Amino acid sequence: MEKILIVDDDPRVCEILSLYLKKEGFAIITASSGEQALKIIEEENIDLVILDIMLPRMDGWEVCRVLRLKNHNLPVLMLTAKTEDYDKIIGLDLGADDYVEKPFNPVEIVSRVKAIFRRTSPFKSRDNILSFPGLEINTEQYRVTLEGDQLEMTPREVEILSYLARNPGRVFSREQIIKEIWGYEYTGANRNIDVHIKHIRDKLKPRAIVPWRLETVWGIGYRFVLDKKKE
Repeated sequence: MEKILIVDDDPRVCEILSLYLKKEGFAIITASSGEQALKIIEEENIDLVILDIMLPRMDGWEVCRVLRLKNHNLPVLMLTAKTEDYDKIIGLDLGADDYVEKPFNPVEIVSRVKAIFRRTSPFKSRDNILSFPGLEINTEQYRVTLEGDQLEMTPREVEILSYLARNPGRVFSREQIIKEIWGYEYTGANRNIDVHIKHIRDKLKPRAIVPWRLETVWGIGYRFVLDKKKE
C-alpha cells in the first residue's frame, strides 16, 4: 500500500484529500507545517508528497528544496493558489513533479496521484536499462549514471530523458512530451517542459566526448541525438 504525505496548514484540505485518497486504498499521513513534514519523511517510508506552497514559516518551495538537497527522489505534487506561470516554474526549478491550482477538485488530485504512481512503478519489461557510451538510464530504479556517477534526477526528469532516449533521432513536440509523461489533459504552460529539459542538460555534462546529446529543434521540440559513427 502506497503511503502519501499531505502537507497543508488547512485541516479541511487535509481532511478532504485524506477521505478521497483513502477510498482509493492509499495510506495517508498529514502534516501542517514544513518542519513537521520533513521530520515525517525522515522517519516514515513515504511514497509521494502532496505539498501546499503557502505554509507558515517554511513554505512549500523551501520544503521541496530541502528534499532535493538531501537527495530524496520522492515525487512531489504541489498545491498552489497562485496562478502565475512564474510561481509554478519556481516549483519545477526546485524539483517538483507536478502542481494543481487551488481551489481544486479532489477527484483530479486522485487522478494525478494515480498517474504518478503508474509512471514511477517498476516496469515489467526486461528492457529497463538504456545504455549509451558513458550514460546508463535505469527506468526500473529511476537511476541515471553518467561516467559511473549516479546523478541526482527527479522522477520526472528521468521519465523525460528515457522517453527521448528510447527514440533517438525522433523529434518530439512539447505537446507530445506532455501527453506521454503527464498522461492527462494538461493546462499548464509548455514552458514547463523547457525548464525540465534545462535541468536535464545541466546534469548531463560528461567529461569526455560522447556521441549523444539532447538537441533543441527550434519551433518544434526536442530530440535525443545519437551519432552511431562516433560510438
